Amino acid sequence: MEFAEVVRRRRMVRAYTEEPVDRAVVERALANATHAPSAGFSQGWAFVVLDDPDSVRAFWAAQSDAVDHPDRWLAGMMKAPVVIVPCSIRAAYVDRYAEPDKASSAWAGRDGTGWSMPYWHLDAAMASLLILQTATDAGLGACFFGLVPGRIEAVRRTLGLPDGDDAPEPIGAITIGHPAAPGTGAAGSPMRRRRTPWQQVAHRGRFGSGWPVET
Repeated sequence: MEFAEVVRRRRMVRAYTEEPVDRAVVERALANATHAPSAGFSQGWAFVVLDDPDSVRAFWAAQSDAVDHPDRWLAGMMKAPVVIVPCSIRAAYVDRYAEPDKASSAWAGRDGTGWSMPYWHLDAAMASLLILQTATDAGLGACFFGLVPGRIEAVRRTLGLPDGDDAPEPIGAITIGHPAAPGTGAAGSPMRRRRTPWQQVAHRGRFGSGWPVET
């Protein structure tokens, strides 16, 4: 599939069939994810892959008390045979920027202070997008979603993530599978909101200038 077609077709899929996902596709998605950019080439990410029924159900049980009586959204999402949980690792960044070629007082601090942005989260998010695009390229569906507030520790325990300030931090989760028939799952926001044209969000030279129309 051409890249432009992958971009155009990518969307969040919220309902799946129970058809298995080819392991080669999952491995390709993970390989592509590691080609995401990262500050200082720190590569502070990890991906916990759940691809058997027991581990997938355990993840959802950590996320919700309604796995036995799911609503439309949860019922559709739970059928995805693969769940990938991308994690960011802050320690990889503060360690990297303490090395001689990067050392600077502006980036000092084991607690992450001195950073203009938490690039460990941003880079893990860019890696996640490559997973979504790989799924689309393979003709599959995928959905990135946030973890339920108040249940993140339960997810951490289920995934076996260690504790501590330098431990991997899950930034969300990604379902991957064969899309169910249209209208099967819960409708997403794009069904109720239009996509904003790029010309309305691009600003040439200075914010507020907009994008001039050539005549």
